[in-house]
Amino acid sequence: MQQLDLIEKTVVGLGYELVDFERAERGLLRVYIDFPAADAEEKGPITVEDCATVSHQLSHVLTVENVPYERLEISSPGLDRPLRKFADFERFAGHEAIVKLRMALPGTSNRKSYQGILQQPEGEQLGIEFESKDGPAVLNFTLADMDKARLVPQVDFRSRKA
Repeated sequence: MQQLDLIEKTVVGLGYELVDFERAERGLLRVYIDFPAADAEEKGPITVEDCATVSHQLSHVLTVENVPYERLEISSPGLDRPLRKFADFERFAGHEAIVKLRMALPGTSNRKSYQGILQQPEGEQLGIEFESKDGPAVLNFTLADMDKARLVPQVDFRSRKA
């Protein structure tokens, strides 16, 4: 079984969503988890206990499957969560994001980076509304056009006390 499939099957089996994973220097395997969209509002952010649960189970699975790694790190995706799957764009439509394209699209004046509000996907088309020099504009693109995308962190420093 391929590493991605093995990790995703384990994470999903525990009731989480695999956001991303990466292999880093010195054998570090870093796994980013979140709650599925249906549960995210109710359960809130990923906690240290959630990371510990996934770490414990995943370390056993990786050992049994002889997947080489030196250290395993489980983390929440953070405030600047990466957007990789079509479902991510559906879930975060209406949120502010930064989208970087692999190559500039025709009619975009060689521009590859956009910051704006994600639009609800239509068919295979994704969209981001951004400010251009001529005013508000919408860029339509596909996952294949995209190099990477991340949410723009929204932090409220006001006290929760009323």
